[in-house]
This record gives sequence, C-alpha cells and structure tokens, in this order.
Amino acid sequence: MPGTAPSAAPLPAKPTARDGPGTERRLDIDLLRVLCTAAVVLVHASAEFLDAGHRTTGVVGDSAGRFAVPAFFAMAGWAALAGSPVRDERRLLARLGRILRPMAVWTALYLLWQYVSGPPPDGGAGEALRALFGSVEAAFHLWYLYTYIPLLLLLGSAVLVLRRHVLPRRSLLLLVAFAVAPAATGDLRTLTGLPVPSWEWSVSLSSLGYAVAGAALLAARRRGPRPLWLAGAAVGLVALTVYQLTVRHPAAYGSAAVATLTFAVLGAVAGVRVPERARGVLVRLSDASFGTYLVHLLWVTVLVGPVAEGLPAGWWAPAALAVTAVAAAVLSFAVSVLWGRLGLRKWLG
Repeated sequence: MPGTAPSAAPLPAKPTARDGPGTERRLDIDLLRVLCTAAVVLVHASAEFLDAGHRTTGVVGDSAGRFAVPAFFAMAGWAALAGSPVRDERRLLARLGRILRPMAVWTALYLLWQYVSGPPPDGGAGEALRALFGSVEAAFHLWYLYTYIPLLLLLGSAVLVLRRHVLPRRSLLLLVAFAVAPAATGDLRTLTGLPVPSWEWSVSLSSLGYAVAGAALLAARRRGPRPLWLAGAAVGLVALTVYQLTVRHPAAYGSAAVATLTFAVLGAVAGVRVPERARGVLVRLSDASFGTYLVHLLWVTVLVGPVAEGLPAGWWAPAALAVTAVAAAVLSFAVSVLWGRLGLRKWLG
C-alpha cells in the first residue's frame, strides 16, 4: 500500500502521515498485530477453562497465546525506535493521549459492569481508586497498558533527547514522576496510615528488553530462512507447554521459554508478503485491534466462562475452547470495526 504511513504499535500509538516518515505501510506488522490480539483473547479464554477445572486444555491454550504480550512490546519498540519515531514532544504526548482516553473510558465501563453484576467490595470506590494507581480487578487485562504507557514515554523521550537533540520538559517531568511514585506512595502509606494503593505504572527490564531486541529484529533487513523461524516457534511452543504443565503456570513473560516462542514468532511473521486481495481486510482488522483488546474481556466473560463452567471433563474441552475463543475474537473484532465506522475510535479504541 504505497503512500500510506507504516503500521506501528499494537495499540493506537501507530504513526500517522503527520508523525511518520512517509514510508510504505508494514503489512507484516499489521498481520502480527491482528495475530497477537487474537492470541490475547485465546489466553483469557484459556483462563476461564483453567478456572473451571480443565487444566490441560487451559494450559495448552495459554501457551499457544503467551507470545502476544511480549510481541506487543516488541512492536512498541519498533514503532518508537525505527518505524515512526516521534519528531517532537507534542506528537509523543498525542500518542499517549490516544491510549489514555479509551483506556479511561473502558476502565469506567468495566467498573460499572462489575458494580452491576457484583457488586464489588467498597461499593466500587476502592476499586476505582486502585485503577488510578495501576491495578483494577474489574479490567485486569488493562495491566498491560500500565506498563505500555511508561514504556512509550521512556522510549519517546530517549528518541527526542538522543536523536532529535531537544529537551522534552513535560515528558521528562512525567518520566520522573513515574520513577518516584512507587516510593512516594509507600512513604505516604507509612506516614499517614491510609490504605494508599501501590503504584503499578512501571516498566520492567523484560518489557524493555523485548521492546529493544524486538525492534532490532523487526527492523532487520535479513532475518534468515522463514522455515527455521517456524520450526523454532514449534519447538518453543512445545517447550513452553511442558514448562507450564510441570514447572510453573503462568510462566513469567521474562522466562526463557516465553522469550524463545516470542522471538521465533516475530521472525516467522516479519517480512511476510500479504496477498493484495487480503490487504484491505487486514488493515481494517489491524486498525480495530486496540478496540478489540479493550472489549474482548466482556465477550470472554459472558460467552466463554459459562461454557467452560458447564462442560464436564473430557476430550471435548479443547474443541470447546477453540470454538468459544474464536467466537469471542470474532465478536470483539466485529464490534470494534463497527464503532470505528461510527467514528467512535477516539473514545473506544
């Protein structure tokens, strides 16, 4: 698709014609973005089967989708460092705003959902307060954004300072605020005795590693034979499944098994040529991915959960997981595409 801006991060930090270099859109990144969004739905659908007692089915499904979050960090790194680095502080803050706005809307919607279907402890007030500090049970899948936003802020500020040779004062002040907030909230809790929630807006070394190393892999001109990457993904999936069944579940995103699967998937998908007839649909799904990520937990809760709970143990559990996960993903993409056509992407993702 010549003449369009490159597709970038898995969330709406993707570049536009104003802040991108004007190069060809990376359809392989679009494909990876859609694949990872569907994988997140699979992970949360698998959690419903785990909670219902279908352990093997749940672990296998979780293993198959566990590469998604680290791959999202890799795409964020590629967007910030190579695909569409910001040119000024205004663009950096605008990117953050495109994430924070729908994040706030969906946090409120999930809190309302929990209140109506619960209600939660504290009448929802305590949960709402915790959401500001980076932890909300009603929308637990949003934990990723509490890491993603500081990561974008860090990488964007570094680009502006080191590459653009400018001083982004507001961004650096925000970065310092994120850095001191964990200790400050702990001190406030000690001094006042108030139940101040812990500060969870933070960047781990593993997420930063995925962002930088993933950016290098996605930006590389030569990545080696694709069949070798595919074979590595297969080996990584088997290794991760065995690890989660025998050692630890859920596996940490920074574990060697998850990293092996993640980078193998990145190498396998990067550079893939998308057929011309499929490009329009792929771009629409890619643009709808953030909204899909935000809304999918509702479909998983109302669709996958009851099926998993009512299903007796047996061979049909894997088939039920596959069917319900696909249904939840399709419905989530569909409603996201719909509100995109209605012009609500700004508020709903």
